[in-house]
Amino acid sequence: MTRITEVQSYVHFHGTPTKGKILMVASSPATSQQTGWPIGFWAAELTHPLRVFQEAGYTVELASTAGGKLLMDAYSDPRDASGYSAHDVISLGYLQQAWFNSMLENTPKLTEVNPADYAAIFLVGGQGPMYTFRGNAELEQLFATFYASGKPSAAVCHSNTLLLEAKTSSGELIVKGKTWTGFADAEEDFADQAVGQKIQPYRIETEARKIDDTHFKVAPPFSAYAIQDGNLVTGQQQNSGAVAAELVVKMLQE
Repeated sequence: MTRITEVQSYVHFHGTPTKGKILMVASSPATSQQTGWPIGFWAAELTHPLRVFQEAGYTVELASTAGGKLLMDAYSDPRDASGYSAHDVISLGYLQQAWFNSMLENTPKLTEVNPADYAAIFLVGGQGPMYTFRGNAELEQLFATFYASGKPSAAVCHSNTLLLEAKTSSGELIVKGKTWTGFADAEEDFADQAVGQKIQPYRIETEARKIDDTHFKVAPPFSAYAIQDGNLVTGQQQNSGAVAAELVVKMLQE
């Protein structure tokens, strides 16, 4: 039986970690077929885990589904006129850094990276993954390679759509027999009501509950919530990136 760990709090890691590289993968820009919005990654789901990894002493490299320039979802940009993420001072701080903006300008395609070079993989969520991660055979293979090697394999929020179909080399779903989480239906309801229309083409929780022999679990809406089951780590939504990253760091330091 695998160990399952759930966390809902922020804990700083102290001490000297084993240095290594962590691969983060984000969605390349896309257009929502539901709203017509330009979409990509959610800022906090990149910056908050990035902060945890860097403070723990790890080097982070960012790749994307198509390579090239990335676009953050407008509502996740703390500078956006909507003010939706104006509280996100972590993302705001990173956006003042030239190296961070340069990283967003020119990412390698995920097929250009060598999994052997990294200690863990972390999938960044946002609206883009609902179109660019689901059914992406290249990303499924990359994630499965990390998972099969026993390395921490993490995904948060809408990036967990990959786990609806990603399989091991034996042809079984990675989430078979696993307890995991992702963006909740209640959170989709809140988002749809906030903008006055249906945002996503499908819902991760609804689809996950159709899968036999898996346990999809959610905390109260917008809680900082993550689950570790074996070397699979999942976070519920944009407030869960840091706690998911903490689980990854803890695994790497054990």
